[in-house]
Amino acid sequence: MELKSVLLWIAFISFLLFGGVYLIALEIRRREEKKAGELGVAMDTAAAAPGFLSRLKSVVATLLLRSYAISMKVPPLRLYVLKVRGRISLLKTSDEFELRRQTMKLVYLLLGISGMAIVSLTLMHPNVLFFLTVIITVAVIHGLMLEGYVGRLEKKLLLQMLQWFTAVRHAYHAHEMVADAIDEANESSSEEIVRHGERIYDALTSAEPDKELDRYYETAPNRFLKGFASISRLIMEYGDRKDEQQGSLYLRGISSLTGEIQLELMRRNKLDYLLKGLSLIALAPILFTKPIELWARRNFPLMDQFYLSKLGISIHIGLFIIILLSYILLQKLKSEEATAYRADSDISSWEAKAYRSKVVRMIVGWFCPPPGSIRYDHIAELLKETNQNLRVELLQVRRIAIFVGCLFVVVCSISWTHWKSKEWIIAEPPTSYVFLGSLSKEEAKDAREMVELDRQVLRSSGMSVAADDEAIVPIVTSAAKEIGLKLDEGKTTAITQRIMDKLDRYQAEYWKWWEVMLSLILSMLGYYSPIWTLRFQRRLRLTDMRHEVYQFQTMIMILREFERISVEAILEWLYSYAVIFKAPIEKCLSHYSAGAQEALLGLKDETALEEFQRLIEHLIQAEEKIPIKKAFDDLQSEMGFQFERRRLDYEKDLDMKAEMGRMIGFVPMYSLIFAYLVIPLIWMSFKQMDIYFQQIQNL
Repeated sequence: MELKSVLLWIAFISFLLFGGVYLIALEIRRREEKKAGELGVAMDTAAAAPGFLSRLKSVVATLLLRSYAISMKVPPLRLYVLKVRGRISLLKTSDEFELRRQTMKLVYLLLGISGMAIVSLTLMHPNVLFFLTVIITVAVIHGLMLEGYVGRLEKKLLLQMLQWFTAVRHAYHAHEMVADAIDEANESSSEEIVRHGERIYDALTSAEPDKELDRYYETAPNRFLKGFASISRLIMEYGDRKDEQQGSLYLRGISSLTGEIQLELMRRNKLDYLLKGLSLIALAPILFTKPIELWARRNFPLMDQFYLSKLGISIHIGLFIIILLSYILLQKLKSEEATAYRADSDISSWEAKAYRSKVVRMIVGWFCPPPGSIRYDHIAELLKETNQNLRVELLQVRRIAIFVGCLFVVVCSISWTHWKSKEWIIAEPPTSYVFLGSLSKEEAKDAREMVELDRQVLRSSGMSVAADDEAIVPIVTSAAKEIGLKLDEGKTTAITQRIMDKLDRYQAEYWKWWEVMLSLILSMLGYYSPIWTLRFQRRLRLTDMRHEVYQFQTMIMILREFERISVEAILEWLYSYAVIFKAPIEKCLSHYSAGAQEALLGLKDETALEEFQRLIEHLIQAEEKIPIKKAFDDLQSEMGFQFERRRLDYEKDLDMKAEMGRMIGFVPMYSLIFAYLVIPLIWMSFKQMDIYFQQIQNL
């Protein structure tokens, strides 16, 4: 069955499914009409009553829940649904059934858009290569659409947080009670932030607030809500302190968080403005590759030799990769992954499951550096610094899997280009029939006859490289008689030379040594890509580390006001909030009873971030010599300096991303014009000149 027929069947089945849903809605309405008639009520009145709409919503909700239950039984679909659920669960904190319904709504929306895009684009150009290109492109864009949806939810939540913080401030002025202020603010705020506000309120008023807050920290969607929950807990534990000049300590903490949120929103809005439209510009060339190719082949028949050759296929694949990479890089520039630091578990990772196999463990043992070696410790430290809860052995499983996958893809691609080139060599028309412009009907007919003659001669010769001119001439004469062609001696000689040239080119389509080396090099690049990714993530973690230190300073600004606070208590509060520095702080606390100064010095040496080291130096001074409040007397100015520096860093980062975005966004368009149109035209010009020179020499 042809690809076009398959797509038509898919469209037909989709139409039937839509019709089925529509009929179900009609049946529900018919029953409502019948019920309304029995009660003597007009249908307009019945429809206006909440019964009809509630029944319709109930049916849709039931379908979504049943779809969720069915998808959990299908392994591939189960993984996808759980991925979508995991991305929205942090922002849509609600009951289990509502979360399932929201998940399936988004799943149906994404799959529906992707399916319609695949069917419509492939119906425009029913070609296997174009179909595979569309499949891969839609798969990548599909995941990025999910990330974009989550990003919009995050931005919406930040805007609601500003309003919520304002409501908390006003309520706190009225009641001067943290829990009551949060509860009152929840009554007048938007739905999304209220869900998190209720969780914070329940945690603060529970019998074990510290444990409940720890649970909330694990699922909090951003660092601002974690910081607010921590500040609220501190004030409830130790009480508020009011200064005549600076005001309430609690309100100062909220003001600090508000300033950070405003800075984050300004950064996101400006970044969206600078990169607006570039994603569409980067993706648009993928829709024009096939039209340009069809136009060139229709108006310049010699272009068939280019677009169907290995060079043409390689350029097509390379152009597709450039478009895809450009789109992905643009989305990465707009994404917030640099501030999405979160601890994950590797218990259920596919690497851990694969490592249970004895064969996999044996293979990993061949490539993994031995424990205790410098290389092993370096990789382990890299995993630790990037907060990857993977053992070195599991990372090696991932690297080997990527190596095998890259090798398989490259080998299949090169083998496919060889096979495609052989097919084209057999079906290649004679160059003497190819000129600028379209072929006439008689020329096209003669070209098809010559192609059929070449095909019969090549098959009769067995595609053997041992065949010579004397063996080919009788085969040419016999094949010409079969298809009714009359050949003189000159044409027979020209056809024989063309057949010998095709045989030589056909036999040359085998794996070359440089192709083997290219496969290994590309596979090795894939093998080392996880290490390079971890090093890049380590650089990105610098921003997250500075954010966390700033939150530490906000907490210490509150804690230093309490006379009975100790350095160990400060570390315990920092530990409850920390993510990046959680492991070193935990280690420091475990050694604190054996020697406070040694434990703090060890904590300082374990982290290379300058801001965190200065923070630990203040704690060391507070432990040895002076009170905590005096040790952090310059904390306010330090926080102001850090905030201003981050603002300048954001501006430089935005300028850099805008410049890179403009460059990356237009690369696919330039590549399409030069690699897929200009270069083929130049190639055709040289090829045509070669044909003209040959014709002149034969005069």
